[in-house]
Amino acid sequence: MKTFYAVLVNSLAASLTNNFVWFAVTFWVYLETKSVIATSVMAGVYLATVAFSGFFLGSLVDRYKKKTSMMLSGVLTLILYVLAMIIYASTPDEVFKSDTSVNLWAFIILTLFGAITGNIRSIALSTVVTILIPEDGRDKANGMVGTANGVSFLVASIFSGLVIGFLGIFWMLAIAIGLTILVILHLLTIHIHEPGIVHAGPHTQSVDIKGTIRVVGLVPGLFGLIFFNTFNNFLGGVFMSLMDAYGLALVSVQTWGILWGVLSLGFIVGGLVVAKKGLGKKPLKTLFLANIVMWVVTILFPIQASIELLTVGMFVYLCLIPVVEATEQTILQKVIPPERQGRVFGFAQSIEQAASPVTAFMIGPIAKFVFNPFMTTGAGANLIGPWFGTGQDRGLGLLFIVTGVIGLFVTLFAMRSAAYHELSKVYVKPEPDAEKVTVPGS
Repeated sequence: MKTFYAVLVNSLAASLTNNFVWFAVTFWVYLETKSVIATSVMAGVYLATVAFSGFFLGSLVDRYKKKTSMMLSGVLTLILYVLAMIIYASTPDEVFKSDTSVNLWAFIILTLFGAITGNIRSIALSTVVTILIPEDGRDKANGMVGTANGVSFLVASIFSGLVIGFLGIFWMLAIAIGLTILVILHLLTIHIHEPGIVHAGPHTQSVDIKGTIRVVGLVPGLFGLIFFNTFNNFLGGVFMSLMDAYGLALVSVQTWGILWGVLSLGFIVGGLVVAKKGLGKKPLKTLFLANIVMWVVTILFPIQASIELLTVGMFVYLCLIPVVEATEQTILQKVIPPERQGRVFGFAQSIEQAASPVTAFMIGPIAKFVFNPFMTTGAGANLIGPWFGTGQDRGLGLLFIVTGVIGLFVTLFAMRSAAYHELSKVYVKPEPDAEKVTVPGS
């Protein structure tokens, strides 16, 4: 367990740094350019890169030892952040105020890629749980991973807003570079007991998408779970693209950063509950019930332009994300052979994230040219404006509500599908074995 804790803490620090950078850059770009299209394109590029890279990053995790994969992640991140610092230091400030600036987008891409290389570490961490934790305790270990992700979001959210508000983007990068160096140095002190890399066939050292699809297809209902999460991410692209614009229309950037830090307690609360209680005897049912609540919340919090409603709604929403993530991770860790887990986790990440860029690229123009005018000077302002409110923020609110209605309908439909019932039969959580090593919270 000492090794598990050490890896978890190291991953927490790396995740915190990358979240800190991406949150701060998103805030900074919006404040510099005042362009909702710029932030939606940023989200789209980010999600598209995550989707495309999952296949290859997963193969890296399977090809090398887990510590080597994590070290590669840290070194690449450091190089990209240093290059971004050079771009910023050599560019006049006024150039960054245009959302068509080449230097602005070069800076965005470098910081984006720096954050995305951290996905090597997140895929490796899921396979490390398989190596270090007995099967009956993996759901709780995954809950601890969710808690760590929540802590990273909390700290990154608070400090990204404060650093951008009071210090600026230069010092944000300086802090990120320093933290990345510390993460690399700490990782050098950790030893993960991994006797060797298991290769089950001649294609296990390559991306081998065809072989990975075959392995996933052998588990009844597993493709259904992946495609369900894919559709949820299609809708989730709305949040990633527009939530900052919605929140910054209600409060200042400093307040928004602190608020996201408070909201990120939801990740911690949800993760700790999973770490303590597990996922129950029917994890898939738990997952779908969590999704139902999440979409109902999405319908309710934008009813009025209220920071209080937004805070309560998003806190509940974020509490449930660790439940959803831990369910998928635990199932994959049980039904997929260890030598294939890196590629399967990467495959699932790529497929599930593939829909989000479509939403992210589309939703900015849709919000700007359809929903915002509809609730500002259009028919919506006259029809529901007297009680719903008018203005651009109300256009975004209406868009969130439509997203929630679609998500709720799809979740209820999926619970009646054959894939749901097939996978429920395949995954049966084993009874705890008193002689096995326990995990945090058990």
